[in-house]
Amino acid sequence: LGKITKRDRRGEHSLDAKQDFSRGSMAGNILRMAIPMTIAQMVNVLYSVVDRFFIGHIDGASSMALTGVGIVFPIISVITAFTNLFGMGGAPLCSIARGRQDLDLAGRIQGSSCYMLALTAVVLTAIGVLFMRPILEIFGASPDTYPYARDYFSVYIWGTPFAMLGLGMNGFINSQGFGRVGMVTITAGAVVNAVLDPVFIFVLHQGVRGAAIATVISQCISATLVVLCMVRDTGPLHLDLRAMRIHGKTLRQILRIGLPAGFQGILFSLSNVVIQSSVNTFGEVVMAGNSAAANIEQFVYVSMNALYQATISFVSQNLGAGNYRRIKETVIRAQLCVLVVGVVLGNAATFAGGPLLGIYTTSPAVVEAGLVRLGIVCR
Repeated sequence: LGKITKRDRRGEHSLDAKQDFSRGSMAGNILRMAIPMTIAQMVNVLYSVVDRFFIGHIDGASSMALTGVGIVFPIISVITAFTNLFGMGGAPLCSIARGRQDLDLAGRIQGSSCYMLALTAVVLTAIGVLFMRPILEIFGASPDTYPYARDYFSVYIWGTPFAMLGLGMNGFINSQGFGRVGMVTITAGAVVNAVLDPVFIFVLHQGVRGAAIATVISQCISATLVVLCMVRDTGPLHLDLRAMRIHGKTLRQILRIGLPAGFQGILFSLSNVVIQSSVNTFGEVVMAGNSAAANIEQFVYVSMNALYQATISFVSQNLGAGNYRRIKETVIRAQLCVLVVGVVLGNAATFAGGPLLGIYTTSPAVVEAGLVRLGIVCR
C-alpha cells in the first residue's frame, strides 16, 4: 500500500493533501474518490454477475437454478443493510472527526463500528443457519426452487462475517481518502471469485453450491486485505484489534447516522420480496428473467451510489472543518451529477438490454421477460 500519510515534526500523523478534503478543488477531490469507488462498487456487483453467468449455463437446470439463487440476493441485501448500519453510520462520523483533527475520536468510532460489525455478523449467521428454510420460503422459495436456493444460501451464510467486515470497514478506508486502496481490496476478491466459479461449478461438479463456495473464499480474501490495511501503523487511523470495544456515546452517534441507511436497505429488500412473490406466480421463465434484469439494474444504482458515498466523505470532513460554503456547492453539483449518471446509464441498460441479458442465459424467452422489467424500471 506504500506510505499513505505524512508525519509532522512531533512524529504524529497528519493528513496528506490528497486526503484533506477541506482544501483543493472540490470537483477534483470528489472525482478522485468517486472514480475508484465506482469501479469498486461495480466490481462488487460482479460477484453476483459472475455467479449468475455460470449458474445460468448449468446443463439441464439453468433457469431453475438462476431463479433459486435470485431468491437469495434479497436476503444478501438485508445483510448488506446491517453492514451499512455500522459502516455507513460510522464512516461519515469518522470523516467529521478527521476534519476537526480529532484522531482519538475517529479511532473510537472506527473501533466501535468494527466491533459491532463482527458481533452482528455472528448473530445473523446463527439466525440464517437455524432458520434457513423458513427464511428462504418467506423470500419466495417454491418447492422447485428451494433446493437451489438452499444449496447457495447454506454455504454463503457462513461467509457473512467476512462479507460484513470487508464491506463495512472498507468504507473507513474510503472515508480517509484512500479510494484506490478500497478499490484494490474489493477488486482482488472479485477476480478470485471469477477464477474459482467455473472451477467449483463445472470442474469439481459442485453446481450452485460451488458458486457459493467461490464467493465465500473471495470475500474472505477481501476482508483479510481490508483488515491488514487498517491495522498497519502507516495509516492516519490505526485499527487496534486489542482495543476494540463498545463506546456507548459513540455507538449512539453511529446508530443515529446508520439507522436511516440500514432501514432503507431493509425496506428495499422487503419490496423485492413482494415483487419476487408476485413474479413467482408467472412461472419459471418470468422468474429467471426478472432475476437477471434486477442484476443489470444494480450497475445503474451502484454508479449513482458511488457518487453519493464520495460526496458523504467530502461533506463530512468539511463539516468537521467548518467549511460550510464548500458543502453547499458540493451538494448542488453532486445532485446534478447523480441525475445525469442515472439518466444515461438507465437508458443505456434499456437499449442494450438484449445483449446484457444474454450474458446470463441463452433462452430467448427469459431474455424477453427480462426486457419487460428493464423497460419499466430503467427508463
